[in-house]
Amino acid sequence: MGRNNKLSKGQQRRVRSNMQKRLAKRETKQSVEWANDQLGSMQNAIVISRFGQHADIETDQGEILRCNIRRTAGSLVTGDIVAFRPAAESEQGLQGVIEAVEERRSLLTRPDVYDGIKPVAANIDQIFVVTSPLPAFSAQIIDRYLVACEDIAIRPVIVMNKADLIDEVNEDYIQNRLALYRDIGYQVAVVSAKEQHGLDQLTDLMANNVSVFVGQSGVGKSSLVNAILPQASIVTGDVSHNSGLGQHTTTVARLHRLPNHAALIDSPGIREFGLWHIEPERVTWGFREFRPYIGGCKFRDCKHRTDPGCALQAAVAEQKLDAERLQNYHRIIDSLEQA
Repeated sequence: MGRNNKLSKGQQRRVRSNMQKRLAKRETKQSVEWANDQLGSMQNAIVISRFGQHADIETDQGEILRCNIRRTAGSLVTGDIVAFRPAAESEQGLQGVIEAVEERRSLLTRPDVYDGIKPVAANIDQIFVVTSPLPAFSAQIIDRYLVACEDIAIRPVIVMNKADLIDEVNEDYIQNRLALYRDIGYQVAVVSAKEQHGLDQLTDLMANNVSVFVGQSGVGKSSLVNAILPQASIVTGDVSHNSGLGQHTTTVARLHRLPNHAALIDSPGIREFGLWHIEPERVTWGFREFRPYIGGCKFRDCKHRTDPGCALQAAVAEQKLDAERLQNYHRIIDSLEQA
């Protein structure tokens, strides 16, 4: 038997505590302190990207400044609206101080092993849920993203990318699923980044909104971003012809400006996020078309499986609800119980 190198929970806590102390000490050394008379009046700006205790912000005049973050400002993520004071002279490449963060109208989070629920981006208006025929079209993954979007009240748009790869084998199933999502009330866009097809519809949807792209690896999120915003210079990866699996690609979280008052936040932490932090009741509510039937079951603790008097199962039998959507709901619930 080999030696067990797995740390105990107590050891893990001590390691995390020591790491946090070292980071705090390093941040203190990196921080810049200006006297009050060296700073200008308070102004508003949006966070373009964050780096530890520093952040790049964009002012109302379109100027990009790198600023120090006051510890009293609290948590800060890309998309936050902040109050800052510009410095009369830059120090160590820093040009001002972020004093406070305004109340967010929305917050995208993801589960984190160490931090629990970790904020990723703020003030998002819509989430583009990207799917494609390759590496594999998965209505189950789409439904997971839709539940996450419903839970945080951010509008989802389903994007079928790589439309040029839809063939006679998968066309009927894919078109059936997309038609179902439209009937439920979701916006659906069918595009191809490679063929430059349907991109005008995406840019129209992005106008006057802050958007993000999410989806499993290999569906072409970075290719779409590059097609819409080539100046972002985000590295892309094609689907391997041998394995059919996508390559993990993009780099740093950043807010990009587009025409028509649009903005796109791209971040590795945004693209794939789990649901283990969501209560089962919220998952049920996250299936939009289930809502008229919630509370109509015979038993209050109905699991919506073989329970007698289940309103959801009755609606499926009467073809008022889609059977596969109910199956995907149970898969999500099962995954929560396993987590």
